[in-house]
Amino acid sequence: MTPRVSIVMRTKDRSVFLERALRSVAQQTLSDWELIIVNDGGLPRAVRDVVRAVKVPDHARVHIIDNDSPAGRWPAANAGVRAATGEFLILHDDDDSWSPRFLERAVGYLETQPDRHGVVSRIEIVWERREGEAIVEERRERFLPGSVAPLLMDQQRFNHFVPIAFLYRRSLHDVIGLYDESIPVVGDWVFNTRVLELGPLEYLSDEPLVFWHQRPTSVGADSNSVIGARNEHDLHDALLRDAAFRSYVNLHGAGGMLYFEWRLKQLENALREEMASQSHEATNPITVALRRLWRRIRR
Repeated sequence: MTPRVSIVMRTKDRSVFLERALRSVAQQTLSDWELIIVNDGGLPRAVRDVVRAVKVPDHARVHIIDNDSPAGRWPAANAGVRAATGEFLILHDDDDSWSPRFLERAVGYLETQPDRHGVVSRIEIVWERREGEAIVEERRERFLPGSVAPLLMDQQRFNHFVPIAFLYRRSLHDVIGLYDESIPVVGDWVFNTRVLELGPLEYLSDEPLVFWHQRPTSVGADSNSVIGARNEHDLHDALLRDAAFRSYVNLHGAGGMLYFEWRLKQLENALREEMASQSHEATNPITVALRRLWRRIRR
């Protein structure tokens, strides 16, 4: 019988985090799912030991794809997508987690909103560190608490929702293709942007049902790509923007962008001079407002 949801989980040599991720899946109140674990070059036995230890429910369909050598984030994701059979699809990173009702709520939303391509959960960042076999939580914070919806115009700045927060219709891949394997990172940003170009998305609720775990002090296999591969992220972010800019200039010419940059430089200089003149009044409302505006322009 075809499951409602296909969950794709990529992993490699992270048994401690994988165990937590599997428990997150096993505890879902919606049980009509299949789990596709893509072991991207790690020890096959280690993955199977974790699956047995967690005792994933018997009704779950668990498939393990073993890559003999690491293929990379997005080839591994696409291997899982190709194997998926569910109506709905989601990437569950092996170090993140869900609230038990996430799948039930997300599937329920999409069943009542047939025109929506997917739905995004609010996200809570969990800052943590690893101590031996233990994971120690340090603090939590809301991700983008001021965001009113996942908007295309905001998505141009940076990725506004991570894979574990986005349940979408598997048929989306028939429209926009698979994840871009030509780039080692930021593939989710590219994919999410293409989805938003097709139409708007909504947040599932104001309550965070997804937990994005971050370990700023970890290195190697324990690190998050957004932190551990920061330089890679910055490089490929810049290269993608440069390619898009080049296409725009080739089509429209550089005049409008050159004018915009000139006006922006004028505004920056004016703000810098005004802030300097107000610097002795650090709590002056005008100074505070100018500094906020300056930070927005710098971003």
